[in-house]
Amino acid sequence: MDAREITTGLWRWTGWHRESKERVGSVSWQSAEAFCLIDPIVPRESGDEFWDALDRDVKRLALPVHVLITVFWHARQAREVVDRYDARLWAHAPARASIERRAGAVSDLFRPGDELPGGLHAYQARGSEVVFWIPASRALVTGDVILGAGEGGLALCPESWSPKGGGHAKVRENLRALAGLPIERVLVSHGEPVLKGGRTAFERLLHA
Repeated sequence: MDAREITTGLWRWTGWHRESKERVGSVSWQSAEAFCLIDPIVPRESGDEFWDALDRDVKRLALPVHVLITVFWHARQAREVVDRYDARLWAHAPARASIERRAGAVSDLFRPGDELPGGLHAYQARGSEVVFWIPASRALVTGDVILGAGEGGLALCPESWSPKGGGHAKVRENLRALAGLPIERVLVSHGEPVLKGGRTAFERLLHA
């Protein structure tokens, strides 16, 4: 299992995803009030190790556990996490039905601008997909819409991944709402994360 602490309280780990046949990333964030898991995947190649580590963290922190999903394709093992820790499962309201088909009942709905656990903020990316901004760590967490492009760069996902009317022009229009954020890190699910110079990489993405 490839897991690393990005900054205090912020971790990213990867696991093999059978549907997309690649290693994908998930994120955990610890605030003073909540322990948040974003798009959690259980690494099948080291599942026992993963659960042991997460069990220790949940016990040590003694905080409410929340699972948040960027896009319904990333429901992954959300239900297993929710059931194991009696966690809350959050979904962008328009994605509720799609997430529930993959992860069971959603306990909490949100829309961009709503207050979220851990101090997170959600921004609409395309269709029902959102990206999460963690102000305390200056980190942007993305699902499918933004990919790691190597050498500290970012790329938009192929337009074929987007719903009708959600091509690159529309995605960039949505993402411009984040342009003023002091982004230092972009933690993508697909590809390598950007761990420094995130704002520069994000601005290049917007104007590509």
